[in-house]
Amino acid sequence: MQLYHNSRSLQCRSHIGAQPCSSKIAIRFFASLSNLSVTLRTWQGKENFYSMPHIGNGCYEVEIKLPDKPALFWYDFIIADSKGKISYYGNAHDGLGGEGSVYSHKPPSFQITVYDKDYTPPAFLREGTMYQIFPDRFHRTHIPKSDRKDVYLHKNWGDTPLVRPDSRSGDNTAFDFFGGNLKGIEEKLPYLKDLGISIIYLNPIFKARSNHRYDTGDYMQIDPILGTEEDFSSLCDSAEKLGIRIIIDGVFSHTGEDSVYFNRYGNYNSVGAYESKNSYYYSWYAFRKFPDEYACWWNIPTLPEVNKYDPSFQNFIMSEKGVARHWINKGAAGWRLDVADELPMDFLRKLRRAVKQEDENSILLGEVWEDASHKVAYGQIRCYCLGDTLDSVMNYPLRDALINFLIGSWDAVRTVRFIQSLQENYPAPFFYSAMNLMGSHDRARILNVLCEHEYNSIAHADRGKMRLHPETRKLAVSRFKKMLKLITALPGVPCIYYGDEAGLEGAADPFCRGTFPWNNIDSDLYSTVRNYMHMRLSRPVLQTGFLSISASDSDTICINRYLVDGKDVFGNEIDDEPYYISVSRDRAQKSALL
Repeated sequence: MQLYHNSRSLQCRSHIGAQPCSSKIAIRFFASLSNLSVTLRTWQGKENFYSMPHIGNGCYEVEIKLPDKPALFWYDFIIADSKGKISYYGNAHDGLGGEGSVYSHKPPSFQITVYDKDYTPPAFLREGTMYQIFPDRFHRTHIPKSDRKDVYLHKNWGDTPLVRPDSRSGDNTAFDFFGGNLKGIEEKLPYLKDLGISIIYLNPIFKARSNHRYDTGDYMQIDPILGTEEDFSSLCDSAEKLGIRIIIDGVFSHTGEDSVYFNRYGNYNSVGAYESKNSYYYSWYAFRKFPDEYACWWNIPTLPEVNKYDPSFQNFIMSEKGVARHWINKGAAGWRLDVADELPMDFLRKLRRAVKQEDENSILLGEVWEDASHKVAYGQIRCYCLGDTLDSVMNYPLRDALINFLIGSWDAVRTVRFIQSLQENYPAPFFYSAMNLMGSHDRARILNVLCEHEYNSIAHADRGKMRLHPETRKLAVSRFKKMLKLITALPGVPCIYYGDEAGLEGAADPFCRGTFPWNNIDSDLYSTVRNYMHMRLSRPVLQTGFLSISASDSDTICINRYLVDGKDVFGNEIDDEPYYISVSRDRAQKSALL
């Protein structure tokens, strides 16, 4: 007996992919026999069962109404033959949708993401191009100065970042500063405009002890090495005049131990939670044994974890004069949320309302490393694309898939199938707004990743000395260009990590955070990135056109972007031609490590 359902086929579903609330959808199941009893089982909080009448030619069909409120909706099939033998049919064994599989037991279900029909992320995301800046390392207007005694200030812009592990956690202390600043970024706005950038994402800019500033010391103050609040507003104003928006990093799952709020070292004019149980901030933290034993992010004691449910903390972040709205008011176009999947869903909903009240065109972009439609966190399935929390996410799943394809770990068929699963699970407004990154401050430089030379077997401090052999670099550059070609052809916001367009190499933190080589830019890479970014900005079909992706063989991915009756995926009329590419990977072996 042959059984068939394909969640990505209009033959099997009247509408494919994620659907707005209250939609009606016809679901069809095919079998080689016409005398079966076929039941559609659905689940969304509770089970429902629908008999599927045979309508001819081996097709069984039923129309159902999807939930009236945003939710994940699941379905599978129960099949009984004329002798009463039961079979089950559900999602494929890899859980990626499309053509399903037969099971002898209750199967994994197909997913339909049911989202708010009014969910519309700001258009500047899906129409834009992004550039991520690690502020200390991009550009400086002067050699840094500081009154602190625990820092190392680099006079030489070309120095290698230092490795000085914290004795408590082994994590790098990151107390060396090169002095990149906000005025330096403002000076280089013409460079970014010429590169074809419309959105800048800044890693944390608030006062902190470390150079990465994920250990926030004061949410309401720009780090003095970076500049002032006036410098930030000036940067945003100057960027806006060039058609560039600025989004900033929000670290709300933890603070720094050296902060207004915790104040472990007494460096702030406040009574911190570490100093007294009577501190206003004491309820923000969870102490196991006051004051030295407390919950901290990933057991790193420099990063005491915040109780996100605490009313006073929520008020501090989200009130009318709170952190989120304050910096939107000062010019930010939105927030990228660090470890968004560690923030409670209700926290995200409240934060969304707060930033939209300040500016309805501001954005919330989350750091979520997995499929954001069904991320499992703290024992629960969380969906970030229903329209009530995030506008979109950093598209790490896409990044990982393309890297795996280009280095030969996945073939084209598997890669395409994975991307189609994201396309199916994500609502179009979310999918077309995803931050499609290549490089990242959390990983080795993309050139190193693409030639598998991350130097993990070498002592940490020695990795900064390593450089790619010319032949190895040639392979890495070839793969970089292919990844860029794919990223810019797919829906979502293509994002360049600062310096990748200049040819920077480097192992993981801190060497992926080297200074921008202003006097040694790889002109070939720069021109390639510039051409693709400008093409992306000038081709509406690449911003909002329909997507068809396929594998012509195990080594080649084909992408077609097109319109239907002159309209894009959102039903808007646009004037553009179809765009088609095919990318074949280079299976050359990596060179010797030199």
